[in-house]
Amino acid sequence: MSSAGAGSALQVHAIRVRPGQELLGTLQAFVEVKRLRAPFIVTCVGSLTKATLRLANATATKTNEVVHLSGPFEIVSLVGTLNPDAHIHISLSDFEGKTVGGHVLGDLEVFTTAEVVIGEAVDLEFTREMDEQTGFPELVVQPRPQTNQSA
Repeated sequence: MSSAGAGSALQVHAIRVRPGQELLGTLQAFVEVKRLRAPFIVTCVGSLTKATLRLANATATKTNEVVHLSGPFEIVSLVGTLNPDAHIHISLSDFEGKTVGGHVLGDLEVFTTAEVVIGEAVDLEFTREMDEQTGFPELVVQPRPQTNQSA
């Protein structure tokens, strides 16, 4: 079963995460404080000292290889949705330019900075529901319920 696409207006936020802070937790806290309901990462540049990632080929019964990386690393890509059950992928480059990437499990400790632009689809709401076919909670995109603005 495929999910129909949905359009929305866009609101943009920017945040700088400082050395020693945990990137994913900081982004999730920002989303919670701002009450963003359909947030996603537009772009990110920065560096990390460590990261915990799940590599490709995971299934619900075989979570595959988890790697705990120690850097420093440049963030060459950070993408995904930031609803409470965030689904984020990252690509990192080491001092030789070798790259590794995967599903973010956490422990993303900022080295010098992480400059993140977050978008919000203001007319939508992102949630996750268990998908029996994949065995994972997958993205559900719904129109945002309208609130009564009259007083």
